[in-house]
Amino acid sequence: MSVNKAIVVGNLGRDPEIRALPSGRSVASFSVATTARFNNRDGEGQERTEWHRVVAFGRPADICERLLSKGRLVYVEGRLSTRRYQAKDGNARYQTEIIALQLRLLTNGSKGSAPATTDATDETPF
Repeated sequence: MSVNKAIVVGNLGRDPEIRALPSGRSVASFSVATTARFNNRDGEGQERTEWHRVVAFGRPADICERLLSKGRLVYVEGRLSTRRYQAKDGNARYQTEIIALQLRLLTNGSKGSAPATTDATDETPF
């Protein structure tokens, strides 16, 4: 048995990038920042921000285009995927991404509408 699951709750670093696959289906890609707060050995407060690349396919990508924007708080659940690509310098590079299976738009602590939710059941690999 194996499990491949990632869950992040954080803020978008910029608006999602939307493009179309040769099949015509939409792909949305965006980065989500999560920040861990901790005390170092001297007891001083520290922060460490991690950036997570997220990709959504099909209908969820369309929803990302309409609802997500820089700074918005989002819940992302999906699976990790690492792909290999050729960089402009000719060297092989690797990119680890979360393939979104579920997205929830959360409020940023202010009063607002109920969170929007979508399940990405029609996922497509690269």
